[in-house]
Amino acid sequence: MRKKFEEHLAHNFPFIKNKKLLLAISGGIDSVVMFHLFQNTASQISIAHCNFQLRGKESDDDQKFVEELAARHHVRCHVVVFKTEAIAKQIGMSIQMTARELRYHWFTELVEIEHYDYIATAHQADDNVETFFINLLRGTGLDGLVGIPPINDKVIRPLLPFGREEIEAYAKSMKLTWREDSSNASSKYVRNQIRHDILPILKSIRPDFLQSFHKTQSFLQETKEMVEDASAIVYEEAAHEVDGCLEIDLNNLMRLPNYKSYLFHWLKDYGFTDWLAIHELVSGQSGKVIYGDSCRLIKDRAKLILCPNDTDEFAIYHIEKGQQEVKIPLNMTFCKVNDISPVSNSSIFVDEDKLKFPLQIRKWIEGDSFQPFGMKGDSKKVSKLLKDLKLSLFEKEAVWLLCSDNQIVWVVGIRADERFKVQDSTKNIVNISVHQ
Repeated sequence: MRKKFEEHLAHNFPFIKNKKLLLAISGGIDSVVMFHLFQNTASQISIAHCNFQLRGKESDDDQKFVEELAARHHVRCHVVVFKTEAIAKQIGMSIQMTARELRYHWFTELVEIEHYDYIATAHQADDNVETFFINLLRGTGLDGLVGIPPINDKVIRPLLPFGREEIEAYAKSMKLTWREDSSNASSKYVRNQIRHDILPILKSIRPDFLQSFHKTQSFLQETKEMVEDASAIVYEEAAHEVDGCLEIDLNNLMRLPNYKSYLFHWLKDYGFTDWLAIHELVSGQSGKVIYGDSCRLIKDRAKLILCPNDTDEFAIYHIEKGQQEVKIPLNMTFCKVNDISPVSNSSIFVDEDKLKFPLQIRKWIEGDSFQPFGMKGDSKKVSKLLKDLKLSLFEKEAVWLLCSDNQIVWVVGIRADERFKVQDSTKNIVNISVHQ
């Protein structure tokens, strides 16, 4: 397997030679084998391990195993511990999806901070088949059938050509040790049902099933690329962006006999599920609206307009005294400083003693007014400020306010309030910044 792996890297990943790689190591057999295979390559490797605290002592033992693995081989090891269940509950996302988002977000941070060139994960051929069937059961298009991509921006997956049996045989021949995840044996997960019940049958019917499956996915990938090329050509003729929204010209689109397929291709990533309703919208009355997870689709005469939903219209988020950072709904930091520097749209300085905690972050509403920085005495309505700035409807919807006891401290990213500014008599200065 080592020779096959090295040939695979040389043919499909020549760009990683002598590069700085971050290997995602869970401690399971796949990631341990990947680590072992990468040790004798020309690349510089380090390890990253996530402890999601989902399996109690078992999760902690996984972390200890990975740390000891790195120490034995004198390889740098990054470890992070997440309170995954609490975070999932806070953001209203499944535990599995939360763990995935936390994992890749942390990997991206490490790449930026430590200047790694690529992240390598240990997805292998059986994982690819399992993902295919999971997507097939849910109902999917070409994107769900082509499988896990071997390269996705900074993420590479060098084990995709190798099946579970081949990886196990290599690990045993090299007398490697690894950690077993007890959750992999649970039949409550669809992936495990496919792994333990369906795949063995397919492999018994056709021993070279993985190779045949890989060939089929290669054909599907070529078809997907052809579809994307055709879609891009039609998109140039029928769609364009206006004020942060996508406008689709129905006159141009409906000349095509298969226009519904193009609509699906353009809109599938916006959380729409009722495709029949979208098809009816094309010929429906002007002003009719359909909502997706994050966007709405509006029929406007001979156009369809796709624009963001304003889901946080009535949400209020609180910031306690001494809190230095918030992530939701905006990525903001609060830092005590001794002096002020030039302000910008993304950073202001205020007199902390004028603030009443907890502060609030909320969307603006009609009737909101404040005293813009530099304006003496008079107040100005937020709606008038946004109109003067010639913001589009959807840009206005995206504006947040930072408030203290119902007084606006900052129209975030746009204008601070005069009443909270730093003066010569100010004793405690806070720098408030918003980050993209």
